[in-house]
Amino acid sequence: MTSTPTGSPSLGARPDEVRRHNRTVLLRRLHVGGPTTRASLAAELGLNRSTIKALVDGLAETGVVVERVPRQRSGAGRPSLLVLPQPHAAVVLAVDVRVDQVSIALVGLGGEILGRNSWNLRVRTREPEEVATHVVDSAVLLAADIGVRMVAAGVSVPGVVRRSDGLVHEAPNLHWTGVPLGERLSTIFDMPVMVGNDAELGALAEHLRGAARDASDAVYVSADVGVGGGVISDGSALRGTAGYVGELGHMVVNPAGRRCYCGSTGCWETEVGEPALCRALGLRESAPRGAVVAELRALAASSQQVRRQLGEFAEWLTVGLVNVVNVLGPELVVLGDLFTALPASLIADVGEEVRKRSLVSRAVGGIRLAVSTLGADSTLLGAAELAFEPVLDAV
Repeated sequence: MTSTPTGSPSLGARPDEVRRHNRTVLLRRLHVGGPTTRASLAAELGLNRSTIKALVDGLAETGVVVERVPRQRSGAGRPSLLVLPQPHAAVVLAVDVRVDQVSIALVGLGGEILGRNSWNLRVRTREPEEVATHVVDSAVLLAADIGVRMVAAGVSVPGVVRRSDGLVHEAPNLHWTGVPLGERLSTIFDMPVMVGNDAELGALAEHLRGAARDASDAVYVSADVGVGGGVISDGSALRGTAGYVGELGHMVVNPAGRRCYCGSTGCWETEVGEPALCRALGLRESAPRGAVVAELRALAASSQQVRRQLGEFAEWLTVGLVNVVNVLGPELVVLGDLFTALPASLIADVGEEVRKRSLVSRAVGGIRLAVSTLGADSTLLGAAELAFEPVLDAV
């Protein structure tokens, strides 16, 4: 399933407004859903063939799309041409800021990653000004190497973000407070820069391009140093007041637990975040991600050993997910980031427990628990989609 804008022009809309709306809807369909034929576009979008022809011809004239014969043909007769979005027609910068690393990518129309770069963060280089400066320098060099022009940027941050201007209200694990990241980058780049919460953008990417493509109601839960959540409700991202939503990691599950960076005690992320997983595996809390993943893979060979060593971790993961399902009632929960490395037997056990313990899950006949299909790129691709939202109206 692909997502297209559900709104339509008002009855009194001018012809040029209708054409612009239809053009944006068609372009979004190609951007998210990929190449297809004119006939399929007409059927999917509910537009007549003459309208589709005019829209595609117009986009082809400006180099936004091309039409080609499909590589694989079936049946006799002349094959239908495929309409393909051209990646270089609109290129956005995607930035994924994490506690220990920053990744950037230049993403073209249609979701193709044209180039990427990443670097590790230390205490000094984690300062907002340092991060912003390095992002700008790296993005400019990458764009020059590829030979493209950036038209907008989307930034993923592990914290509470005000969507209107990209103010990072608080990112506890980065020790950022009141950082006007969106305004700073917009001024330097001289282009629109959108900033969003990492888990919310992961949810957006999974809904458009990953494990939640066929789900209208889904929750994406990811683990890094912290834990975050993004919600898709009735096919759209749930953004909350001023964009502040998705801090599932700071849901208190164990009042007698550990002190959290946020100032509370017993937050969910203190029980299932990366440091908690390191403790369960007998590793130091600052162990590199590669060592954590390697230990999980070695452990996965024995489901009994998994239950023995990760039993308490699985219990806290279950408790949090039961709360999430009972409150939000999704049809699907997608586990992302570090959670994707968990042994399959543990995920199966947790899924079964959630279905048993959740009142909502029992009422609807069970919810699905799946692993992200985008892996570490989910938040990066989500940041790209955030940047593309206004771009598709203007291409």
